[in-house]
Parts: sequence; C-alpha cells; structure tokens
Amino acid sequence: MTSAIEIRPVENSRQLETFIQFHYDLYKGDPYNVPNLHSDEVATLSPYIKERNAAFEFCDVRYFLAYKAGRVVGRVAAIINRHYNEQWQRPAVRFGWIDFVDDTDVSRALLKAVEDWGREQGMKEIIGPLGFTDMDPEGMLTYGFDQLGTMATSYNYAYYPKHMEQMEGYEKDNDYVEYKLFVPKEGMPEKFMKISEMIMKRYNLQVKKLTKDDVFGPKQYGQRVFEVINSTFGRLYGYSTMSQKQIDQYIKMYFKVLDLDLVTLIEDHSLEGHPVVGCGITMPSLSRALQKCRNGRLWPFGWWHLLRALKMHQTDIVDLLLIGVLPEYRAKGANSLLFYDLIPRYQKLGFKWGETHVEMETNGKVQSQWQYLEHEQHKRRRCYKKKL
Repeated sequence: MTSAIEIRPVENSRQLETFIQFHYDLYKGDPYNVPNLHSDEVATLSPYIKERNAAFEFCDVRYFLAYKAGRVVGRVAAIINRHYNEQWQRPAVRFGWIDFVDDTDVSRALLKAVEDWGREQGMKEIIGPLGFTDMDPEGMLTYGFDQLGTMATSYNYAYYPKHMEQMEGYEKDNDYVEYKLFVPKEGMPEKFMKISEMIMKRYNLQVKKLTKDDVFGPKQYGQRVFEVINSTFGRLYGYSTMSQKQIDQYIKMYFKVLDLDLVTLIEDHSLEGHPVVGCGITMPSLSRALQKCRNGRLWPFGWWHLLRALKMHQTDIVDLLLIGVLPEYRAKGANSLLFYDLIPRYQKLGFKWGETHVEMETNGKVQSQWQYLEHEQHKRRRCYKKKL
C-alpha cells in the first residue's frame, strides 16, 4: 500500500529554505544540472527579506511542498502576475520552480494545488513552467537532457515531460528552442562582415562599448538598455513589461559583475541623442563553476570557481544572456553588428561556442540571424496550459 501524498503550503522562511534545498538534493551530482546560487534563490523567492524581488509588487505567489511518508518529494510555486494577465487579457495562474521525484501521484498533487489556488483567485487557466516574469527560467526541458544547462535556464530530468503527457487537460502552449553558436576559429565569415559593414554605412549605426560611468552615471546607459529590452520583448510569449523598480534591480544585478568588454550596444547616429536601438549582454559561462558551489553556496570554495570564470575567463563557453534589437532595426539587419563586434573578442578570449537564451520556435526572424554562423539546435522546452 503506497503512502498518501500530503501537500503543505510554505508559510515561513524556514519552510522556504526547505523549498529551496529540495532542488539541490534532487539533482545532487547530476552532470547537466546547473544549480543557482542559494543567495540568488532567496533574493528571487523570499517575501521575508528587506530587498525583496521587485516582482512581488505585482505578483501574488504561493509555494507548496509535497511530502510522502514524512519526506519531501516535490515542490512548486503558484504565481499570478497581475501585469501580465492585464496586458494579455489572460486570467492565468503560473506554475514554476517545479521539481518532483519520479512518481506521478506527486506531480499530480503539486499541479492540483496550483490549480485549486488559481481557481480560488478567479483564474481561468494554468500555464507554465514560468517564473514571476520573463527574466526567470521558462519552459520544461523536453529535448537535450544530455546537454549542460545554463545559469539563465532550468534543467529537469527526462521523466518530467512524460508526467505532463499523462496529466489530463494539459497541452502545449508554447515551445522554445536553444542553439549552440560556434565561434569561428579565425577571422570573420566574409558574408557576415560585408553585411555588417554595409548596414553601418547605410543606416549610420554605430557600435557603443560601455564603461562603468556610462552605466551608473548621468548618461544612464543601464536604464537605456532595459528600455530596449522592454520594447524588444514586449510582445513575446510570457512577457510583462518591467517596472522601474525591476529595472533598477537588474541594473545592479547584471552590470556590477559583467565584463563590459562582452557587452555591446548599437546606437543610431542618424538621430539626435544617438538612441540605443540594440544590445547584446553576454558573459563567460558560469555553468561549471556553479556546479562546484556545494548547495549553491559561495563558501568555502565556490567563490573561487566563479571568480575564475568571470574575471579569468576560465571557460570555453560564452552565454548570450540578453540579445535585443528594436523591431524596426531588426528589419535592417542591425543584429549582425552585435556579433561583428563580439566575435573577435570571443576569439581573443578562447571561447569555442556560445549558448543562446530561449527563443520561441516560431520566431524565425531571431533564428535567421544565426544563418551566417555555424550553429546547432541542441535543446527544446515547452510551456503547457490547461483550462480551469
């Protein structure tokens, strides 16, 4: 006789710690999972800290833990992003941070807890996996289980989507794809170079490299970057426009640790004030370094592995965290200017390939920008939906 599944809501910081720790325990020793830093998980998930996630201003959240025979066997976050629901006229509850042992009774009980809470709040459907906003991990891995994860995405075992296929009422809502982009061993692909130089000349677009003063000083380039991100991603699946408080948090989060040599902006010098029309935020991959941080902790030795990756570039991989170009400039081919600048820098630092962030499978315009570079689609993710 199997033990019943008990679902318990998280009601204090101690229980939230159990919620966070479950992922580290479930994936201990896995060669492909990349755990987040514990401090980052607390900063994102905890409503109990002073400098809490700005998304709590417009998101309601409940966390649930699943127990079987007194042992934690699963977790899930239930989130209502009011900005997204209003922007898209979609009364939906999201499920995210979902992890469970290979037991369909557990996964069903977790999702039922989200569904029930969503109904109580008047929601008409459940969607996910999604986080608070588009800046959190999105989608459940359905292909690429033998590929190294990234800091910006979540990894899951192969049995997760098999469980979803057995869930009554759940169906595909959106699929994402991810690519490896191989850095040319030397030089720049000739066609890529000619197109980039032609675009710069024809439209008077220029590459802009940043200094710390540019980001945090009166020119407010950090602010300008995230305004471009808001405009670029505004109509994409799952996106809700970032608030000013979120932008302020992300500027501190990203630009304090980034190597600005690996950040490239595009400015339109044909217009007054040279507005920023595109940005490429990339950084050395922290995947292997994060795997060496025991339970996501910087101490005693995790900090050293992260420092080697960030400052000494001791990795073969570069992560393409945020690539955004305003729609009217994408049509002009301005995306190519980002990598026209970045490829020689990648070559100098010894990067062998880059890892794209998630891209909607239907976003052919974004995927077409890789046509002049050797590339490989190596992962796929899915978001599910169910009517309540």
